[in-house]
Amino acid sequence: MKVYLDDERATPEGWVRVWWPEEAIALLEAGQVTELSLDHDLGDDAHGTGYDVLLWLEEAVATRGFVPPRVQVHSANSSARQKMALAVARIERFVQERQGS
Repeated sequence: MKVYLDDERATPEGWVRVWWPEEAIALLEAGQVTELSLDHDLGDDAHGTGYDVLLWLEEAVATRGFVPPRVQVHSANSSARQKMALAVARIERFVQERQGS
C-alpha cells in the first residue's frame, strides 16, 4: 500500500491518507507499506511531524533490520524537507551496508 501523510493536500489517487505520525508508523509496523510520502508540518507539532516517522524508520532499519518502503518527502517547508532528505539518505545507507553494497 502507498501511504500519504499530510494534513492539507489532496490525497493522490491510489494512496492511503493518514493524518498523524503514529498512523503511518502503525501501517509500517504492519508490514504492508510499499511507498511512503511525507509532509513535515501536520498542524500540531506537539502531536508530531513527518520527521518523527523518519526517526522511527531510521531506528527500525538500523537496529531491527526493518526493510523500509520507498520514501519520498513532499513538504513545502524547505529547511524541514532538507532535514528529512538527510534522514532518508541515512536510511538508504543502513540498507546498503546491510546488503554489503
